[in-house]
Amino acid sequence: MDSRKTLAHLYDAIILGGGAAGLMCALQAGHRGRKVAVLERAPALGKKILISGGGRCNFTNLHCQPSNFLSENPHFAKSALSRYTPADFIALVEKHKIPYQEKTLGQLFCDRSSRDILNMLEEECRQAHVHFFLNSQINEIAKESGFIVRTNQAEFHAPVLVVATGGLSIPKMGATGLGYDVARQFGLKIIPPRPALVPLVFAPPDKTNYCDLSGVSTDAIASFNGQQFREKMLITHRGLSGPAILQISSYWTEESNPNKSISIDLAPDCNVTAPLLQTTVRNSVAAKSALQAALPARLAGRWLELHEPDSWTNASLAGWEREIHHWEVFPAGTEGFDKAEVTAGGIDTDELSAKTMESKKVPGLYFIGEVVDVTGHLGGFNFQWAWASGAAAGRAF
Repeated sequence: MDSRKTLAHLYDAIILGGGAAGLMCALQAGHRGRKVAVLERAPALGKKILISGGGRCNFTNLHCQPSNFLSENPHFAKSALSRYTPADFIALVEKHKIPYQEKTLGQLFCDRSSRDILNMLEEECRQAHVHFFLNSQINEIAKESGFIVRTNQAEFHAPVLVVATGGLSIPKMGATGLGYDVARQFGLKIIPPRPALVPLVFAPPDKTNYCDLSGVSTDAIASFNGQQFREKMLITHRGLSGPAILQISSYWTEESNPNKSISIDLAPDCNVTAPLLQTTVRNSVAAKSALQAALPARLAGRWLELHEPDSWTNASLAGWEREIHHWEVFPAGTEGFDKAEVTAGGIDTDELSAKTMESKKVPGLYFIGEVVDVTGHLGGFNFQWAWASGAAAGRAF
């Protein structure tokens, strides 16, 4: 027998993942006197926190409601969100004297850098005596009387295991499917993960017609399957992006809706043809002028090239007006997990306690954050779910 047996580290809880949810869970449990180990496979904590919000971290949203989240069970998130609110996180930010500002639609950003939020979480964890183990590669997870986690560095034992490993989004940042593997190991159901808040790719005809307009942005309303979002839309070299498109992409799925179009209102609150109807001078020059009052010049010119009315009658112009407000786009797909801000789907919420995030089947096993089938809209909602679900678990054991 090898006499150099691995020394086991004994803890009250082991948290897999040092991102937003994992850090919140750790500090909550640590402040309650629990001995907590956070195992992070990367060489540093909170990499996605640092890149979020263009480096300013859109850390929550003042208008956070359960309706801002997608899930097979739309009621699941209500409990955690009600018990750890945006006001709770703002109080923590203000305690650490981090300057922040409200931008559009209730979104709160750091004035300086995302680093402020990560430093705050790390400091809270230090005060709570949380232990961090970076560069930890998980080799094996077992359950006997408690959980045993074997890594490339050491062996950890605890009665509680919290999975805060995130989703599949942005693999170059270190995203893996570990959380889903753990769920499968213990017999939990998974809603198939898919990219969300992700740019859409044009089908060939639209790619030919519009992709040379890459960089053009306009206010738009994107609609699909009863959902709609009014924000900026951006034409890219492969398709469409911008907040309005990212939002609607979470509802459009390549697998279930391969032939379903999204509808785009290119000129919200604008009657483009009104000037034409009020004059006898109706031609392509007048139409282009009317379009340019509502759309960026390059997009207006291209739209007229592709959709010029058959005639200049009132009926034809009415049809043209409708088309401007209901541009049907049949996406060929999405840009995938490489460009997705978050992952939709994940651990089936039927498997978890809505109050504590604990597995109903496996006592002591918790899942929090993005790995769970709860996905927020763009604008700070996914961070709020990380804080709320992390706090729910961290207060439970």
